[in-house]
Amino acid sequence: MLEDLRKLSHDAAEGRKTGTKGAEIARQFIVKQIERVKPKRFVKGYRHPFTFISKGDTVMGENIISYIQGVSDSAFIITAHYDHVGIINGEVFNGADDNASGVAAMLAMMEYFKNNKPRHTLIFAALDGEEMGLQGAKAIFNDPNTPIKNVILNINMDMISMNDKNELYVAGTHFYPRYKSILEKVEIPPLRLRFGHDSPDLGKDDWTMQSDHGVFHKNNIPFLYFGVEDHEHYHKGSDEFENVNQSFYIKAAHAVLYSIIELDRNLN
Repeated sequence: MLEDLRKLSHDAAEGRKTGTKGAEIARQFIVKQIERVKPKRFVKGYRHPFTFISKGDTVMGENIISYIQGVSDSAFIITAHYDHVGIINGEVFNGADDNASGVAAMLAMMEYFKNNKPRHTLIFAALDGEEMGLQGAKAIFNDPNTPIKNVILNINMDMISMNDKNELYVAGTHFYPRYKSILEKVEIPPLRLRFGHDSPDLGKDDWTMQSDHGVFHKNNIPFLYFGVEDHEHYHKGSDEFENVNQSFYIKAAHAVLYSIIELDRNLN
């Protein structure tokens, strides 16, 4: 997982901006890692292209989607955006935490569930275009190849590797309180899984619409969003692999994994 994070946030991917050569380099790496695990696919090559308009231009994006069949067709969709903001004034913004961290964790979870069959079908979606307005998440709802009608829960990871307080937040239980008692069973000390950042009265500290899970929420699909609070490297050139808190990141990924296991076990 750490090596996947390092490679995704390498200068070679040029900051993974949607529609660029760097984004395609990242896609090829993600697809290669997925092919190693051999999950099922909805389309050949796992690639789901889409277009959107940004500042008057047509931009090409591409989601990467696979799934592991569960006992039931009822599905969780696990999402993490792989795009970032590219090169700005000659500096590569590598986005190690934002959001190579979520994608690398998702790849590791895919491997786990390939070897430990879940009750629910698990759809894994590495999304493009988040930084340009949650475009990849929006595209899923217009994608006839993705059975969104079967999805009962979105679990989104966005920035889970940089925190100096051993705190990982999960947002969403304000709207969907039934999940809180399930997630309270998850313990990964010294990491604390904290609830919040999902109440409309919080203003800019309300994360409900600040990442891809917001699109699922607007489409009446419950969400749980795992992420850290903003830090000094957020949307800066210093968001590099060298600044990742590796011990925290490993615990954070396990916290999300154990949360999915508990949700899979307890939800119908």
